[in-house]
Amino acid sequence: MQVSQIHLTDGTERLVSPPSQGHRLVMVFGSVARLEDGALLASVNRCYPDSVVVGCSTAGEITGEGISDGGATVTAADFLQTRLRRAHARVSRMEDSWRVGEQLAAELEASDLVYVLVLSDGVHVNGSELVSGLSSGLAEGVTITGGLAGDDGRFERTLVIDGESIEERAVVAVGFYGERLRVGHGSMGGWESFGPIRRVTRSRDNILYELDGKPALTIYEAYLGEDAEQLPASGLLFPLALVSNDLRETGLIRTLLAVDRERGSLTFAGNVYEGGLVRLMHANFERLVDGSHNAADLAVRSLAGRGPTLSLLISCVGRRLLMGSDTDEEVDAARRVLGSETLLTGFYSNGEISPFVPTARCELHNQTMTITNFHELD
Repeated sequence: MQVSQIHLTDGTERLVSPPSQGHRLVMVFGSVARLEDGALLASVNRCYPDSVVVGCSTAGEITGEGISDGGATVTAADFLQTRLRRAHARVSRMEDSWRVGEQLAAELEASDLVYVLVLSDGVHVNGSELVSGLSSGLAEGVTITGGLAGDDGRFERTLVIDGESIEERAVVAVGFYGERLRVGHGSMGGWESFGPIRRVTRSRDNILYELDGKPALTIYEAYLGEDAEQLPASGLLFPLALVSNDLRETGLIRTLLAVDRERGSLTFAGNVYEGGLVRLMHANFERLVDGSHNAADLAVRSLAGRGPTLSLLISCVGRRLLMGSDTDEEVDAARRVLGSETLLTGFYSNGEISPFVPTARCELHNQTMTITNFHELD
């Protein structure tokens, strides 16, 4: 497995591609403005012919050098003994998210499928349902990771790259096939719970209507105080933790996407289950950085002693908005664990897709740092 990366800043750089060896994956991450005119993608496809080209818009790009805005990164990985197959689907309505996941699984499923990378629209897709539909159609043991596209925290319009096309309301997935690929992963948060645990008394999928029999928006605004005036943007700093019936946190966090003041409801990036328990969260800077370190450590350990050649880092835009100019610290924390020989790529997202721990099922996460490590055996 061989990797290379080009970081584009002002649009004047020329793409130069080494000769392909094996099956080439090209990941393109960039701002909405940089991707939407199509010139960059056209250049990528000319430079990297006969490659599986995927990507999405972001709330910031991640490389080994840190975090950038307004530009783009192009990362190429040549898999010498692993086959790749790309699948694509459109999402006309959020209610179609489960079906779209099932459709992608049907296109990719094969006896030697070992891993699926998924990149999705970050505004018009129910990530929980997408992941559930995808998982339902894949064999047990197939690893799934990825993320929802970003748009600098606006939650208005995101883009997904599928080959030569750039689309809204789309999902692209890549299947990896063969016995020589090893994939490690880790996903950690670092947020702190506060306030009482509350019962979800009315919800539908990712729309929360009532907590403890009261309008969800009313309770949310009471906790946020002055910050409620900036909803839904300020909701990124106050996500919901899903709590199990034995009052333990499940590790699943939900980010607010939108509010409906007429109905008093809140729309989240993933499902909030009726009858379940939730609790508000707020940030602790040191714990967020520790979460990034721990995610990297888990991703490395799950490779069972094999050093990663490539690491894909997908972190939530809410973490970035909270940490501000200090956000590089969470990337630095991960890089120290991953090592200088590992090429880093990734982006800030509207949601992260990964098992929480290696033995768990895949879930949509919010407000986490999620890391996927790749290593191909000789």
